[in-house]
Amino acid sequence: MSDFVVSARKYRPQTFDTVVGQKAITSTLKNAIKNDHLAQAFLFCGSRGVGKTSTARILAKTINCFNRTEKFEACDECESCNSFNSGASLNVYELDAASNNSVEDIRGLIDQVRIAPQLGTHKVYIIDEVHMLSTSAFNAFLKTLEEPPKHAIFILATTEKHKIIPTILSRCQIFDFNRIKVEDIAKHLGSIAEKEGVSAEPEALYIIAQKADGAMRDSLSIFDQIVTFTDGNINKQSVVDNLNILDYDYYFRVVDYANKEDIPAALLTLNDIIEKGFDCHHFVVGLAEHFRNLLVCKDLRTANLLEVGESVRDKYIEQSKLLKDSIILRSLGVLSKTDVEFKAAKNQRLLVELALMQLCSINQEQEKKNS
Repeated sequence: MSDFVVSARKYRPQTFDTVVGQKAITSTLKNAIKNDHLAQAFLFCGSRGVGKTSTARILAKTINCFNRTEKFEACDECESCNSFNSGASLNVYELDAASNNSVEDIRGLIDQVRIAPQLGTHKVYIIDEVHMLSTSAFNAFLKTLEEPPKHAIFILATTEKHKIIPTILSRCQIFDFNRIKVEDIAKHLGSIAEKEGVSAEPEALYIIAQKADGAMRDSLSIFDQIVTFTDGNINKQSVVDNLNILDYDYYFRVVDYANKEDIPAALLTLNDIIEKGFDCHHFVVGLAEHFRNLLVCKDLRTANLLEVGESVRDKYIEQSKLLKDSIILRSLGVLSKTDVEFKAAKNQRLLVELALMQLCSINQEQEKKNS
């Protein structure tokens, strides 16, 4: 049997300081521990893979640690920490509400709440995907959540806060977890690559981070996949090929052709994209995003809004200098109209080709108006 452990588990945060992209939340929780102002019920909300359950486990571990560090982190050495790390802690109870959502499951939990901790000061109950509880289960839980024993702390985690009844929300301290920034994910992947002895181009890591859509767990799963594909030598092209991503070099080329009024080259590029199996609509949306990025790069103050690597940002800035603001805005108008009309079009390829022809003709139309 292989001893391989997926990165999402191997590099799961073990302290507040190792949670990526949630500084405000981890600082608040550390201050609550420091000042002994812990609420008896927390609700962690946010999209998948942003650190809700990991933060809940870190909080549970730190609360019961006997020798917290000066930064109010768990020591990882005391009896309580060791039992937690080995999965044998009797002070932490985890319930998956997706598969344990009945009244009987909650009643079983309530019966356990009455029992005082044998080791440490608190018993922590982590309920994941709490929005999956039935209405009757929520109602059975209400009284205990409002007036739990002094030793009990509840941490509820959910991806769908709007499905939780208001009476539960009013009894919890609510923490909204942010989607993790592309830059933060890319930096974290870079540090993991270094630890694992994997060679990785920064640009390739940014593409993985963008594909993950703000979820650290997704980015680590993709990272493992690419490491296997490339045998530990990650470059931009290998990521693009493996994830079947439409390379942004195509967009740079199309914009150059449009600026040079080269209709045949633009149409041939579209044909190349279609032959590689990419959808025309995907290309239109991506090209519109590209023009938006060019407009953002017109001012160096807003260039930092781009969630791309430094080398790609420089390419955007250089290309934006070749185009007038009015040209970019008119191009965005053409692509927006194409996007709206795409679904109803009988000949979708022809619609996209007409849009490219229009993009290649904008300079001429501008000159006619000015003359």
